[in-house]
Amino acid sequence: MVKRAQKKTTGDVTIYPVSLKTSIEIPFPDTSIQAGFPSPADDYIAAPIDLNRELIAHPASTFLGRIRGDSMIDAGIYDGDLVVVDKSLNPKTGQIAVCFVNGEFTVKYIKIQKKTILLIPANKEFTPIRVTPDNDFVIWGVVTYSIRRHTQG
Repeated sequence: MVKRAQKKTTGDVTIYPVSLKTSIEIPFPDTSIQAGFPSPADDYIAAPIDLNRELIAHPASTFLGRIRGDSMIDAGIYDGDLVVVDKSLNPKTGQIAVCFVNGEFTVKYIKIQKKTILLIPANKEFTPIRVTPDNDFVIWGVVTYSIRRHTQG
């Protein structure tokens, strides 16, 4: 049995292990959800969906992260949002990744170049971070989903 660490907080992301011990099936519409006027034919509900199966492709290498700060708001990732992070994916330029830089976690777009990596925020108020061989750095995982609460209470 692999023992996973409890949450780890440093920088602007708090990392949590994923638990697959529970399964909650949620009713799922058999058709898409319209953002306009609803169709009377759309009252049919299909088989339930399990969010663990939907959001987690690689359970052993997937974690959740709680975002702190607003450096990624133009990517639709806000303070307090959860991100699903898959450590088994090979990071590519243009993806959003959780990175560990000089002792802190951060979430940014990544741009992989020959001698450096750029960590690019999605907010004009922040400047990109240039990672060089002098930095203590690892791309910790690729963000596959973000989850936001739209109501309070």
